[in-house]
Amino acid sequence: MEFVANEGKKVEIEVGGEIYLRHAIKTRFVNQGDNYLRIFQEFVVPIYEKGDIIASSEKIIALCQNRVVRRDEIKIGWWARILSKFACQKNRGGYGVGMSINMQYAINKVGLIKVLWASLASGVTKLFGIKGVFYKIVGQEVSGLDGFYDGAWSEYRDIGIEVPENPTAVCKEIKEKLGISCMIVDSNDFGQEVLGKSEDIELSEKELKALIKDNPAGQGKQRTPLILIRKKGNFFGTCENI
Repeated sequence: MEFVANEGKKVEIEVGGEIYLRHAIKTRFVNQGDNYLRIFQEFVVPIYEKGDIIASSEKIIALCQNRVVRRDEIKIGWWARILSKFACQKNRGGYGVGMSINMQYAINKVGLIKVLWASLASGVTKLFGIKGVFYKIVGQEVSGLDGFYDGAWSEYRDIGIEVPENPTAVCKEIKEKLGISCMIVDSNDFGQEVLGKSEDIELSEKELKALIKDNPAGQGKQRTPLILIRKKGNFFGTCENI
């Protein structure tokens, strides 16, 4: 098997004194309502070997689960318009609550009082160089929302993709039905979170995050939402960049 990396990424990474190889698996475009088991069957099973770990984007799992909210379902209010003006604007990791529709989603999910408290705390802590407080307070459901912009895919302009439901159970199902060890991650160029993983994976969460710390799946139109990770001692092949 030939291991390939996205442009600007590397195949090899060292974690815990071991060298691991990452292969960016190119898939078709995953649509809302697709079946993640079929996607894994088609693109992972032919190349997977025992001991490998698959890092799956949370976005494709959520799409398969129909975890989608549509633009016309969210009525943007006064508070969302005001608060979004004080939030961080667009960066490579996405738009976040700098967009009024995302701020309204946060208000709808956790309530106005919590969003006001998170906004106040974020404003104060930024004065001391501390970032990310807003999302720590409002939680994963808000911070994990993706979409409502067409920077990479026009299909995401009018939908928001929520965090997947019960990602640990999804990993368990994939392991039981396909024999594939996997983790579901929320990863971008600014940070990584492991949302769920197969029980047989022995690496710690810190080590798993380190395996994808450079966001090997990419941030744009790579269409590589699945990353195959293999310890180098189990590898016999060549490597190159996409």
